[in-house]
Amino acid sequence: MFHILVVDDDKSTRRLMRAVLEAEGYQVHLAENGEEALTVMDHQHIDLVVLDIMMPKMDGYEFTRVIRQTNSELPILMVSAKHQPEDRKEGFLVGTDDYMTKPVDTEEMLLRIKALLRRARIVSERRIVIGDVTLDYDSLTISRKANEAEGRKQETLEIPQKEFLLLYKLLSYPGKIFTRIQLMDEIWGTETDSGWETITVHIGRLRKRFENWNEFEIISVRGLGYKAVKKENDSAL
Repeated sequence: MFHILVVDDDKSTRRLMRAVLEAEGYQVHLAENGEEALTVMDHQHIDLVVLDIMMPKMDGYEFTRVIRQTNSELPILMVSAKHQPEDRKEGFLVGTDDYMTKPVDTEEMLLRIKALLRRARIVSERRIVIGDVTLDYDSLTISRKANEAEGRKQETLEIPQKEFLLLYKLLSYPGKIFTRIQLMDEIWGTETDSGWETITVHIGRLRKRFENWNEFEIISVRGLGYKAVKKENDSAL
């Protein structure tokens, strides 16, 4: 069971969040401000934080700064009445993973929480599983289970590091479009001398390697970049 910490100085909001999250099977913990939230975390493992910004003693921005100073990968979803672009930018600059404005669509919030927990699991386990395929970050290998019906044997591929990192990035966020510049900065670094055409070359190699694999594919989005699409459903969180 996942443990979610709701941090908000409004009692009604805390009650609503608790009811919505508990109905989805989450274990919910409550705090009125950032200081109280840190105290809760001293005694309880927390998998994700739903966080207001405007609170007394320690606001959401400061709480997030404190958490990120420990290099924590704890997923944080800011939910605030502050809706100006600069408010959202400040939230992401201090380290939040996602941002929603009040009043909150609870169904959308639950979908975002599920996505954040999934990504956190990928980070902690350092692997991605898609049907019969497993990407192992530590060994830079991609393996696929045997399938008698398809006459397929167990296979494991070791591919060049950049190709693996590129595929791992795309499959970590299935359906999300990444520009060539984003992928270059993420995998080759901002100081690289390589041009964006390097991405095109590596994408082509990946497509060639996995053209007969039916678990996923890489799609070009004209004028934008690339995204990975899973063809088989993951097990739900």
